[in-house]
Amino acid sequence: MKAVQITSYGDRPAVVEVDSPRPGPGEVVVRVAGAALNPLDLKIAAGSVHDYFPVEFPYTLGTDVSGTVASTGSTRAGWDVGDRVVARLDPSRGGAFAEEVVVPVDQLVAAPRSLPLAHAAGVVTTAATAWQALTEVAGLRAGQTILVHAGAGGVGTFAVQFARALGAHVISTASGRGLEIARQMGAHQVVDHTETDFRTVVPRVDVVLDTVGGAVEEDSLDVLAAGGVLVATPAPPDDERARARGVRARFVFHQSDAERLADVVNRIDEGARLVVDSTSPLTEAPAALARLAAGRAKGKLLLVVDESPPGRVPERGA
Repeated sequence: MKAVQITSYGDRPAVVEVDSPRPGPGEVVVRVAGAALNPLDLKIAAGSVHDYFPVEFPYTLGTDVSGTVASTGSTRAGWDVGDRVVARLDPSRGGAFAEEVVVPVDQLVAAPRSLPLAHAAGVVTTAATAWQALTEVAGLRAGQTILVHAGAGGVGTFAVQFARALGAHVISTASGRGLEIARQMGAHQVVDHTETDFRTVVPRVDVVLDTVGGAVEEDSLDVLAAGGVLVATPAPPDDERARARGVRARFVFHQSDAERLADVVNRIDEGARLVVDSTSPLTEAPAALARLAAGRAKGKLLLVVDESPPGRVPERGA
């Protein structure tokens, strides 16, 4: 089968032929319909997160997968061949950028019914990270005001929608065609960060979701109300600097969690939208990763691996 692998940190990803995987105890093989690209894929390939996610080479890239159960090994564990599923794989193991992948049964979740199966991988990390950031880390409540940076990005599009659904007043930064995307997602106010310093037009907010990092982190402290919280996804923020301003700073360390993912899938089927920047076949994964690295994508970049008939919709959520 085909897979997208690297053989060392800093290596250029290549499409290669590898043996089909075999499931061990408590695992199934999933025939991949789609896989989503994430900034974490670039960090893993570069070796910059080796302390958190060490890998063995050759390493097959990708953590976010959607597809159908192809075989169940020695145990079904509630899943049948043909079930439509999504999962987030252990980043140290990877494997999503391939035609088949082994997945632990405790990480399988029934795929959303409202999306094409090949696109369903696009909600796995981004939507779950947005939900974790807003509800588990920030504790966002109805009536609060939140600033979402890069509201047209992968995490940002879901964060704007979820924050609006939670009853918050939502302000977003964006640029270019992302301005309209952020409005379509439900932002009450959208700031073009290429033309306006957001600090001059954004009122005091209770929560900032920083999906950009760098100077944006420090500048965001200027718009936080006393007692507010900055939640960052790219890297751990400077909590000492935040406390000196009378606010808090927290990092979202996203880990695979089937229960959270099942909750997010329900929200997708209730109407939350996935914004797709572009789709590519598996053989064009290196070019898609280069587009991701350029930082100009609006929404999700997806690999469409198999567009065959969708399989069976399981009756369970996780």
